[in-house]
Amino acid sequence: MRNVGPVKVIGDEVDDEVMVPLATYESPLWPSVGRGARVTKLAGGIRATVIDDRMSRSILLEAEHAGAALQAVNSLKSRLNDLNEVVAQSSRFARLIGINTQMVANLIYLRLEFTTGDASGHNMVTNAADRLFPWILEQYPQLRYVSISANYCSDKKATAVNGILGRGKYVVTEVTISRDLCLRRLSTTPEKIVELNIKKNLIGTLLAGGVRSANAHFANMLLAFYLATGQDAANIVEGSQGIVHAEVREGDLYFSATLPNLIVGSVGNGKGLDFVEKNLRLLGCKEEREPGANARRLAIWCAATVLCGELSLLAAQTNPGELMQSHLAMER
Repeated sequence: MRNVGPVKVIGDEVDDEVMVPLATYESPLWPSVGRGARVTKLAGGIRATVIDDRMSRSILLEAEHAGAALQAVNSLKSRLNDLNEVVAQSSRFARLIGINTQMVANLIYLRLEFTTGDASGHNMVTNAADRLFPWILEQYPQLRYVSISANYCSDKKATAVNGILGRGKYVVTEVTISRDLCLRRLSTTPEKIVELNIKKNLIGTLLAGGVRSANAHFANMLLAFYLATGQDAANIVEGSQGIVHAEVREGDLYFSATLPNLIVGSVGNGKGLDFVEKNLRLLGCKEEREPGANARRLAIWCAATVLCGELSLLAAQTNPGELMQSHLAMER
């Protein structure tokens, strides 16, 4: 584990720069993210915007037939306040903000979406769903229990639904890098990076059958960040489903990384370890703020780190031999 940076972020929620802790066995990741951090800082910083914030748990029920199932679903969707009274018995912070459903024959896939304060919220939303289940079955005797988890959440699996409906923090990061900075610090041009993003990240991922994903290696930065900050590392599965977008703007490079499924928290399981607490304090994510603010700040630093690594790798891959040379020099 090493601290990399400083990474500079600008935006409404975070306007600061910090050293970012990364834990990895892939040692070239540190200097690569570091290069991206230096370039983006010289460019004025990474603008970060939190688009959405929610954690989901899907439960599975069944009825005798589809008509009875539809009647219950329509009624449940109109009773959000009643449902939240039950949710409040399970947590001070969980709040139900939406319900999405799919029906297959007589089966109801009920996707419950919550805000969860500064926790990533896995256990919080499952506990809330566990409290809701008996209430639902009492209110709607035509329904029966099937499972507390229906795979429509969709937890730690690569699916389209999470990108469409959102699971975790939805963060967009952006930076504009001058042509001169691209040439001097990245040894490439804006045009080469844009072209590679189209041909590698977009077309290449399309050929591979990727699911709502077009990036070079989001998972590398996510794993390193998650391990360093006490997150559930299995969530890099959906977390790495993100999109890189690049344009040439008046000769300069506009570069963006969109991460719709960042599942991170500043409190909860895994956060009691000394090194984790130290790293969260380093990132300014243990301050006295309104519920949820520290977790959103953590997601912003995570997304900015992903952009730094993605920018550096794509720049390297525009030059024949650079990627392998760096691995030979820094890893072996």
